Amino acid sequence: MRWKTAEYSGWGRAIRANGQMARPEKRAALTALMAEEPAPAIGMRRSYGDACLNDGGRAVHMIRLDKFLGFDAETGILTAEAGLTLGEITRVMAPRGWLPAVLPGTGFATVGGAIANDVHGKNHHNAGTFAQHVVAMTLLTPDGAEHRVTPETTPDLFRATVGGVGQTGIIASAEMRLKRVKSDLVTVTERRANGFDEFIAMLDSSDTTYSVGWIDATARGADLGRGLLEEAETAGGLVPTPKSSRTVPMNAPRFALSAPVVKLFNAMWYRRVPKSGHTVVKPINDFFFQLDRIHDWNRLYGKNGFHQFQCVVPLSAAAQLRDMLERISASGLASPLAVLKRTGEGRAGMMSFPMEGYTLAVDLRAQPECEALIKRLEDMTADAGGRIYFAKDALCGADRIQQMYPDLDAWRAEVAKHDPEGRMITDLVRRLKLREPA
Repeated sequence: MRWKTAEYSGWGRAIRANGQMARPEKRAALTALMAEEPAPAIGMRRSYGDACLNDGGRAVHMIRLDKFLGFDAETGILTAEAGLTLGEITRVMAPRGWLPAVLPGTGFATVGGAIANDVHGKNHHNAGTFAQHVVAMTLLTPDGAEHRVTPETTPDLFRATVGGVGQTGIIASAEMRLKRVKSDLVTVTERRANGFDEFIAMLDSSDTTYSVGWIDATARGADLGRGLLEEAETAGGLVPTPKSSRTVPMNAPRFALSAPVVKLFNAMWYRRVPKSGHTVVKPINDFFFQLDRIHDWNRLYGKNGFHQFQCVVPLSAAAQLRDMLERISASGLASPLAVLKRTGEGRAGMMSFPMEGYTLAVDLRAQPECEALIKRLEDMTADAGGRIYFAKDALCGADRIQQMYPDLDAWRAEVAKHDPEGRMITDLVRRLKLREPA
């Protein structure tokens, strides 16, 4: 039987879906399915909100289509099926001296998901987004056709697919250019930032390949915006002992992430780095995919799950970003997971998230006050000339999307050519009215 009924959710677990799901085992089965009963694709469901949901409808689970298809050591071009995870690519290729040019914060993201969301990483300021390193992809459109899509031969379809949350069809495979690295190790330097202005100055002056900031979203007053900046380069040397994995076996009780507990944890985490900073050598996975060592860590937020707010604002809007942090810290809803990064100009798609500026991501416990806070933060983002990230969002309304994404109309026109009947529409697309005429 091709379709089975399933209940599923995104990583935030605050929103769920129930519908029919197919899980093709081979490429031929996927091709036949798209010719006969087209439906949107989902991967490992690491997007936080409803980007990977189609409640009441159908979805194609891509996790069995996860093969390495070829690698050219002369050009560094890897060909892989769309269900292959970036963590598996890193595990296999890093010891051989190759690494995906861009890696997000989890190795469980699939190749197809990385393209559909045009993910960014800790080196966006110098390497751009994931799809800027994609040479070509094989796209199956809802009419059953197969397309070889490249930036040169099919630029409009390429730019509509990249960051287009799966609306042009299903990505079956992709060719991506990897980067050479010295080994599967990184040298990481951590330094304290005593407040928001110092943090911004440190991000602006950083010239390392990889940089990312943990920010204490509970700090207030003179400590507002304090945090830790990590700067890293790939390195050679002896392999340190890998840290063991942990599992969160059940939903945590509500008090586990109560405001006093989070505030105490954040203060301790900030002070674990000495004032003078320190430098350590880590396995690549321990730097790029830190939370992947804690299996099912989303259970820490309890049975109701959590939402993440992530925005990017222009360099000129640092003051507005500070205002957002003040609102977050005053709310008492923040968790220990909050990230601040500097972003560059790179983006490969019409609907790709990044712009040159600063991106802030904060996890918030799912409760009524959280929704009102995120709505206000999204309005502040739009007013600052920024945008929200579809891969993390679950609550935004449709009224500010055109302002945030000025290429929306061009994207709609291209998507309509390849999916005129709306077979690829998902919950996120319905909620944000992405496919509806302006």
